[in-house]
Amino acid sequence: MAKSSLKNDINITPIPYWLKKPIGKASELSTVQKIIKTRNIHTICEEGRCPNRGECYSNRTATFLLMGPTCTRSCAFCQVDKGHAPISLDPEEPQKVAESVKLLGLSYVVLTSVARDDLEDGGANWFVKTMTAIRTLNPNTDIEVLTPDFWGGQGGQKSQKERISTVVKAKPACYNHNIETVQRLQGPVRRGAKYERSLDVLRWVKEIDSTIPTKSGLMLGHGETETEIITTLKDLRRVQCDRITLGQYMRPSLAHLSVQKYWTPEEFEKLGEIARSLGFSHVRSGPLVRSSYHAGEEN
Repeated sequence: MAKSSLKNDINITPIPYWLKKPIGKASELSTVQKIIKTRNIHTICEEGRCPNRGECYSNRTATFLLMGPTCTRSCAFCQVDKGHAPISLDPEEPQKVAESVKLLGLSYVVLTSVARDDLEDGGANWFVKTMTAIRTLNPNTDIEVLTPDFWGGQGGQKSQKERISTVVKAKPACYNHNIETVQRLQGPVRRGAKYERSLDVLRWVKEIDSTIPTKSGLMLGHGETETEIITTLKDLRRVQCDRITLGQYMRPSLAHLSVQKYWTPEEFEKLGEIARSLGFSHVRSGPLVRSSYHAGEEN
């Protein structure tokens, strides 16, 4: 394995054949894109250019990106817009998302957001407002949340836990918070986030309501070792994390961190088996796996 410098460089490693995949039928993509664009809302499927979006759309699942497309943090791997002030919250966004869910006939929805450290509650109540709006129009639709850590530096750990509790008490079908990478690489990969802080999020969810499944995800390819991955999996199980996704990091642009290694499908299969042996109830492990991949099949 090449040593990780974690620097942006001009070296471009050819993408292996197993990562080349059509994104789905143009008609399915067009239908979703039209609905979200006419309502001026966002999905991480589009903002993050997810390679699975066509497949997910055809399976009646989608991941909505709340609170605008601009993040207050600057993680070095992420495609989402950053580096300037985020927009004001759109008071109609919860209703717009709910209407889109109904128009698309979605049976399972994932709600995520940019980090909004500029907001007093980090956006916790916005998640709840959107969940309420969706349930009013779509009572049979299950809702998973994929939240930031709600840190923001305002009020410290006590306030952070209160924000998480706000979302947990709204009873999502699953509470997802991604740890993203191994402990050694947290600083250069996840600027503004911390390994133990993310473990705390998942631990607190279980303390507040043990009936809600928790989930996390890792992106491989930043220079982590297999031993470090296994240690991270064990740390996640230590806080009773139920579900795990393992996928390949794919460099969005030359301004982002370079890929240190493309893990093979066989290596992903091995890691998936290790995760199952550690007690994860649902495991998705593969080069093109993302946080919300086949999420609805886990309930």
